[in-house]
Amino acid sequence: MSSQEEDGALIDSAIFLEPSDYYPPPKPATFESRTLPTGETLKLRLVGHNPLWGHHLWNGAQVVTDYLYDHAKDLVTGKNVLELGAGAGLPSLAAAIWGAKHVVLTDYPDEDLVENIRINVDAVLPHELNIVVKGYVWGASAEPLLSELGSESGGFDTLILADLLFNHSQHVALVSTIQATLKRSPSAKALVFFTPYTPWKYDRDMAFFDTAINGGFRVVQVVQRVMDKLMFKDDRGDELLRRTLFGYELTWENLDR
Repeated sequence: MSSQEEDGALIDSAIFLEPSDYYPPPKPATFESRTLPTGETLKLRLVGHNPLWGHHLWNGAQVVTDYLYDHAKDLVTGKNVLELGAGAGLPSLAAAIWGAKHVVLTDYPDEDLVENIRINVDAVLPHELNIVVKGYVWGASAEPLLSELGSESGGFDTLILADLLFNHSQHVALVSTIQATLKRSPSAKALVFFTPYTPWKYDRDMAFFDTAINGGFRVVQVVQRVMDKLMFKDDRGDELLRRTLFGYELTWENLDR
C-alpha cells in the first residue's frame, strides 16, 4: 500500500471516531447528611447520575427510617431486614445501627449503584459483619437473598420498599419478590412508602396494592405525611399530592394457605 493509500485509510477510519469531548463527563458523586432520631449523623454518598434514579435521597427512604425508629421493637431489634431498591441505603443503615440481626441491602445490579451502597456501608458501619450488599433484579430467584440468612430463618421479618411504585411495569415482579422473601409469620411486614411524584399517575401507583392483595397480602395504611418541600419543584401536577408521603404495611392475609 502506498503512503497516500495508508493516509487515506487513516482518514477514513477517523471519520467514525467521536472527538474526545463528544460525551459529557460523568457527574461526580454528591453527599447528603441525615441525623437519625438517636442522634447519629449519617453522611450518605449518592451516585452522580443514574438512569435508575439512584442519585436522589428519596422522601420514602427518609420517612420509612423514622417509622422504623418509632416501631423498632417490632420491625428492627433482632430482626432480619431486606431492602429492595435501596439507593443510598439510609433505612437499612439505620436498622443495622438500631440492632437488626441481619440486614441485606439490594438494588439493581448496576455496578455504580451497588458499589455506592458498599461505600456507604463501609463508611457508616466499617466493622459490621451482619450487613450485606447485593445486586438483585425484582422477580428473580430469591435464593441468593435467603441464603444470607441460613436455612432455618424462613425469610425476612421486615422488608423495605421506599419510593419504588413509580416503576409501574415492575409491580408484579415486586409482589413476587415479597412473596418469596417475607417470612410466613403474622408479625412479618413489608413496608411500602411512596410519594406520587407524578400525580396524574397516582391511580397507577396505587394499583400496586391491588396486585399485592391479589398476591395474598393484607394492606393497611399507616402513614400520611405532608413533606416541607417538593423534591422536584419544577414538575407539574397537584403540589399537595407531590409533597405527600404515603406509607403502607403488607402482611400475610392467610397463613393457612
